[in-house]
Amino acid sequence: MAQSSFTERNLRILFPLPAIIFVALLMIFPVLYTLFLSFTNWNLTSGAPFSFVGFKSYARVLAEPRFLHALSRTFAFTFFAVVIEGFLGVAIAIILNRAFVGKSVAKLMLLLPLVATPVAVGIVFNLFYDPTIGLANFMLQSVGLPQGLWISSSATVIPSLILVDVWQWTPMITLIVLAGLAGLSEEPVEAARVDGASEWQILRYVTIPMVMPVILTAVILRLIDALKTFDIIFAMTGGGPGYASETLNILGFKYSFEYFRMGQSSVILVVLFLVVFACSLGIMKLRAASET
Repeated sequence: MAQSSFTERNLRILFPLPAIIFVALLMIFPVLYTLFLSFTNWNLTSGAPFSFVGFKSYARVLAEPRFLHALSRTFAFTFFAVVIEGFLGVAIAIILNRAFVGKSVAKLMLLLPLVATPVAVGIVFNLFYDPTIGLANFMLQSVGLPQGLWISSSATVIPSLILVDVWQWTPMITLIVLAGLAGLSEEPVEAARVDGASEWQILRYVTIPMVMPVILTAVILRLIDALKTFDIIFAMTGGGPGYASETLNILGFKYSFEYFRMGQSSVILVVLFLVVFACSLGIMKLRAASET
């Protein structure tokens, strides 16, 4: 009887316990194991067992110019992609929140980039950006503008990749913000109209502040994903030309599966994890401040 009573009192813990254990094994263990490996000099090509070297592995990787360049590219790619996607996503959501002919078709078309797999998107845009047979240069040539090398040039590869990311992921922010706009109360808007506010003033001082927590939530989700972008970049450039599009994720992959320097690869992944965590925490604090 006592055991049965104990079980009934702790059902709320016992029922989710298998799921908690599974999540811990699936997520927490790899993070801790990667952290452990980052303090070693494990190199699969050396044939020697790895040894614990402490922060020497961090000092070696963090001092490499290639790592620093990859870090700066990661920040540049993420910043410009998320900023453009944020502005476009909010603008498109505001437009779609109004009644007009063909609104349902517009929403349906908005979903198409999201259902495409990133690798397939990368292959299609590789053809689009091709300097000789690509549609991008054909359109530029047809209007008399100079043609570009796009992903074949170190000067334009990051902007070209950002355009692909914007095309695919702006709809995600749009859909999240559109759901937030649909849930807003009409009373503040009607009160602003009664006071004589213009549509622009209503949008700037009423609608945007009310939906700002939703916008920041969408930005957090997109920021985390953009910092970890791998598939589109790997499918389109593989980090090239040279190292021109090499981000932390691409560099970590190369250290692991091309150079087999597992210890230093783990350092890169730990740094990437810390960058994602710090950026996410900053946006979450900004979101909390917007709600007060």
